[in-house]
Amino acid sequence: MVFMVIMPLAAAFANYLLPLQIGARDVAFPRLNALSFWVFLAGGLFLNMAWLLGDAPDGGWFAYAPNTGVIFSPGHGMDYYALGLQIMGIASLVSAMNLIVTVLNMRAPGMTLFKMPVLTWMILVVQFLLLFAVPVITVALFLLMFDRNYGANFFNPELGGDPLLWQHLFWIFGHPEVYILILPSFGIVSEVIPTFSRKPIFGYPFMVFSGIAIGFMGWGVWAHHMFVSGIGPISVAAFSVSTMFIAVPTGVKILNWLATMWGGRIRFTTAMLFATGVVSMFTVGGLSGVTHSLAPADTQQTDTYYIVAHFHYVIFGGSLLGIFAGFYFWWPKAFGHLLGEKLGKWNFWLMLIGFNMTFGPMHILGLQGMSRRIDSYSPGFGFEFWNMFASIGAFIITTGVLIFVINVVASARRARHEPPVGPDPWDARSLEWFTPNPTPVHNFDELIQVESLDEFWHRKYGEDEDGRVVRVASAEEVCQDGSATDVHLPSPSYWPIILAAGFPFIGFGLMYTLWLCVPGAVLMLMAIYGWIFEPTDDPDGPHGHHDDPSGSDPGEDAPSEGASDTAVETAEEAPVG
Repeated sequence: MVFMVIMPLAAAFANYLLPLQIGARDVAFPRLNALSFWVFLAGGLFLNMAWLLGDAPDGGWFAYAPNTGVIFSPGHGMDYYALGLQIMGIASLVSAMNLIVTVLNMRAPGMTLFKMPVLTWMILVVQFLLLFAVPVITVALFLLMFDRNYGANFFNPELGGDPLLWQHLFWIFGHPEVYILILPSFGIVSEVIPTFSRKPIFGYPFMVFSGIAIGFMGWGVWAHHMFVSGIGPISVAAFSVSTMFIAVPTGVKILNWLATMWGGRIRFTTAMLFATGVVSMFTVGGLSGVTHSLAPADTQQTDTYYIVAHFHYVIFGGSLLGIFAGFYFWWPKAFGHLLGEKLGKWNFWLMLIGFNMTFGPMHILGLQGMSRRIDSYSPGFGFEFWNMFASIGAFIITTGVLIFVINVVASARRARHEPPVGPDPWDARSLEWFTPNPTPVHNFDELIQVESLDEFWHRKYGEDEDGRVVRVASAEEVCQDGSATDVHLPSPSYWPIILAAGFPFIGFGLMYTLWLCVPGAVLMLMAIYGWIFEPTDDPDGPHGHHDDPSGSDPGEDAPSEGASDTAVETAEEAPVG
């Protein structure tokens, strides 16, 4: 759920929406972006091969040492875990650097940093978190790999190792990881709520700075997971205080969302329902998290189901519900048709009810003393009722997700017989809605001159002499039609996928025999060599969906004003990206 569900879903929203929201035609380095996708896919497939080979990882997502050493976890399950996550970490680092450069260098003319949407800000903060957090877990996984395969003893206390080293390294990464997962959903909610409240986001600067503060302060709370590990009273006091402080910027966000809705003309679409679900469920998760700042309470709750409940109220109730809000909000932008609202509301209510039935009782179970990280519990402790209740809730969640899948299929079939939805189905506010639905491959026909936050909204609405909001233009008049024929896109390349294909061979070689590293190294060296000498701009290659069948580039004859500069930039960046 953490590494291969919410992280890639959040990355998908970032890759698709960030260029649109800043008025760019693509990310800074398109081929590097392709490499990050293929490397992540290779790492995910490699990790999941463990299931097919009968050696699945059995150490949990936290992989506490020395339980994950060869003595307690024989076989190669944890090797797949360590190497697979290292491969996926490379993808995350590459993508983070790419998106940071995109935001800093490729914003539309006139778009200052404080004219960017809140979602773009949250994505930017997440990329900096990834840039510094992923190397930490990479070091931990590297040490674990050497412990397991090469006789090292970093985490073996019998030979001078320290199991607490793993806990420190993991949670220095793990707590920023929580905000890596939650901040994109905060950004999504900050786009959805203003749209369906017909009001600008309340306290935009505070929303931005609170997101930055969450990202920064997230580095200083990791040891509240370790209060019972013997870290000492001074450390306990310091991390108790930092855990209290981080509640302040999260509280600012919740209050600003409520203030945005206050007095607005709210439309409870499915996207808005999921957004309000995030506000309410994350509030519960945040309040249960603040209890961890009290060392006596944390000591009782450690390694119980109370922690499981808190974690899922934050990650499921915050991150995943926010991602579903994004699905329903931007589905027409990606696919040109709306998801069904009736099925969508069934999807929401079943997921919300099932979620609370599943994880709400876990607070009670944890306070009753039920341990986490067990596959069965002993009878006679009074855990039976709430566990059965939670199991029923899990089936209800599954039903809700199944309805979402049915909604996707039914909407796609219905869309075959209907024209694409209009350019602005939600009366939205930000730059991505300047483009038709679905978005053309080149994003924008011409670069947009940005004069204010919520530029799209201000193009549609003005104020009369009494200060009342009045419509001055229709969405069709404001939007671009996607018909540009002179936008020159970078040439495609097969080298990123070939380079990514070498990583699993390296992983197998490190586990079984080093000879398997040879084909992986050959693939990677061949791909790097081919990538270096690939033509900067192949005149015979496809450069978009408006290409002349003859292979000539129409942009050479009639470049449009504003479009040619970006075409040149993109073509120049293609060899390194």
